[in-house]
Amino acid sequence: MKKLQLVFKTAAGKRRDLVLNYIKDDLDPIAVKSAMDKITASKIFEKDTVQLFTEVVSAKYVQRTETEIFKTKLS
Repeated sequence: MKKLQLVFKTAAGKRRDLVLNYIKDDLDPIAVKSAMDKITASKIFEKDTVQLFTEVVSAKYVQRTETEIFKTKLS
């Protein structure tokens, strides 16, 4: 499954990711940046009095590939 990983900087200067599942895989970069700007402007995400999404850093698609080596029957 492909996911959209949005990367922000917190008010404390640390990295904070927001990962979205079930997304379109052809999103326009300008639309994604605009949505991220709206998230930072909303200032509704806070933990321990620290704003979690204060600066937009990046966005990317992430896809995990699993390759099974072997499988035993569970009892």
